[in-house]
Amino acid sequence: MTRRLYRPEYAESWALVIGIDKYANAPPLGYACNDAMAVAEALETSFAFPKENITCLLNQDATGNAIRSSYLAFSDCRTGPDDRLVVFYAGHGHTRQSHRGETGFLVPVEGNIDNLASLLRWDDLTRNAELIPAKHVLFVMDACYGGLALARGMTGGRVRFLQDMLQRFSRQVLTAGKADEVVADSGGPLQGHSVFTGHLLEGLAGKAEYGDGVITASTLMSYTYNHVATDSHSHQTPHYGFLEGDGDFIFQAPILKTLSEEEGKGKDVLIEIPATTAPEKTATPNLADRVKDMLSDHKHRIDLHDTIVDEIRKVMAATNEDRFPVQTRNVTGEDFAERLGKYEAIMHDMIEIMLCLSYWGEGQQASLIRKCISRLTDHFKATSGRTLWINLRWYPIILLTYAGGLGAIAAEQYKNLAAVFLAEIPSFRHRGRMDPAILVVNEAALELTRVDAFKLLPGHEKQYVPRSEYLFKVLQPIIDDTLFVGKTYESLFDRYEVLQALVYADLHEKEGRSVWGPIGRFGWKYNEFLSHENPFKNLVAEAEEKKSAWLPLQAGLFQGSYDRFIYLAGEYAKILDGLHWW
Repeated sequence: MTRRLYRPEYAESWALVIGIDKYANAPPLGYACNDAMAVAEALETSFAFPKENITCLLNQDATGNAIRSSYLAFSDCRTGPDDRLVVFYAGHGHTRQSHRGETGFLVPVEGNIDNLASLLRWDDLTRNAELIPAKHVLFVMDACYGGLALARGMTGGRVRFLQDMLQRFSRQVLTAGKADEVVADSGGPLQGHSVFTGHLLEGLAGKAEYGDGVITASTLMSYTYNHVATDSHSHQTPHYGFLEGDGDFIFQAPILKTLSEEEGKGKDVLIEIPATTAPEKTATPNLADRVKDMLSDHKHRIDLHDTIVDEIRKVMAATNEDRFPVQTRNVTGEDFAERLGKYEAIMHDMIEIMLCLSYWGEGQQASLIRKCISRLTDHFKATSGRTLWINLRWYPIILLTYAGGLGAIAAEQYKNLAAVFLAEIPSFRHRGRMDPAILVVNEAALELTRVDAFKLLPGHEKQYVPRSEYLFKVLQPIIDDTLFVGKTYESLFDRYEVLQALVYADLHEKEGRSVWGPIGRFGWKYNEFLSHENPFKNLVAEAEEKKSAWLPLQAGLFQGSYDRFIYLAGEYAKILDGLHWW
């Protein structure tokens, strides 16, 4: 799916809440309507869902046609792209076997399980979700049925930036149980409610808070899963995860109000997705795991090479100018965000490969690191067109150098960092010449900065270093999922950008130019009140302590010279001293 960048807020909140106790052709339930009404009340009173935006269908009103019509109404210009939508259903579920596996159904009030035409097929809802503009849709189903196909399960222990999740698309689901389980319609923690909805309501009432009052779909799903699965009155195992996207539905997050207070600084807060007793998994093969296996045994070196070459070829084919034309008339923020998203989707597997190579690779893998970077420029050719699009062709290489650098720094594999920085690729400014990658990609990135390209994106308009802030957010989920760096991510990212700036400054001056390097997020931290929040000064202090034994020098960076590094750092500090961001 193409990634679109949404606003870091919700414009409107919507809900469709369904509860059926009294069925025409199925056994009655005791508390489904109570459950639905309690959820509707919680959404209105605790999470500021306007009463007029909550559609409730109870008992005789919950016909198949009414449910379909009410659901599809959210696609008819009713919801906007920055909205959120909750769909809650309490009632019977049904599962049928087919030659492809299980197919799940919801049973409307007139539904008859002997007549499939009278039921609501679950995947009709999920497929039709693509017609709903709202960035976040959460399905909560107090029913048991099969056939729930997840694009991605929810693994505990991941960390994500809160505000960033608010700007990413998502379709999430939590169901009470699977096909062979029976919903416990009573005996839960709250009188008059099912086991599943009882725990769900307790989670919404505050027990699913992460901290600072934050409740997201992921924290709620984790809380509900753990408590339903272990409740003595329950014989259910909830099913949950992502149907599409990688954002997170946010119920409440008071801290978001303070994150945008300091203009220019892309501050955010990392939250951890709580662990569950048995995380949901999907059968989708993971390329990163395959690469890790090949890296662990030297006998797989040829398979590793061929796997990487195949992926490079795929990326080259997917990023050619037929797919990314450079001759267009106008460029809007939406155009720019859409093209970034397309590049990121194409590069996802390549980024994982680079992370694995730079983190676990030793010795001979340096050549593969260089190949990943250098070969991706082979299909570039001189062309005319819109300058922004021509310069943005380098964006996949920018992503790859950041990924390689972050992986190498996380593992303290500075020879791999040198391989990333110094891989030779065609010069950005001199036709027919080969230059170190870190010089070339940053010159291309500088052209994007000069036209304020990243300020076209929502939430980045007033930032000091919007390109750096954007990369900081967009890379975090991939890096955490691959390397599990947790809350050390920010310090790793800042360290990478400081080293990138100083290595660039070294190469820049060697060409007879002044000492200068790209300023990242570390720039606005340079005069932060707390000394430990100054990545530049911290790096220099570390080098001063270790001198020639400092690992970046031993890897050959800064010509392996401590004196050279200190000179560059001193000159670069003058640039930072001249900033007027504080």
